[in-house]
Amino acid sequence: MRVNGEILGLAYSLADVAEFLRRAGLEVDSTEVAVSPLIDWRGVGPEYWGPEPEGTVP
Repeated sequence: MRVNGEILGLAYSLADVAEFLRRAGLEVDSTEVAVSPLIDWRGVGPEYWGPEPEGTVP
């Protein structure tokens, strides 16, 4: 996960994303993460946390 171009770590769930955002100074509830306009999901969306599907570029 990146915030303002800085790599913060690898998220394994929406709760991880919310925690990284909290550490970056943004208070976002894990239930809001999936629909937040602040987040740019790449490849797949917030509902998929497995290996990247073939043919996707991170």
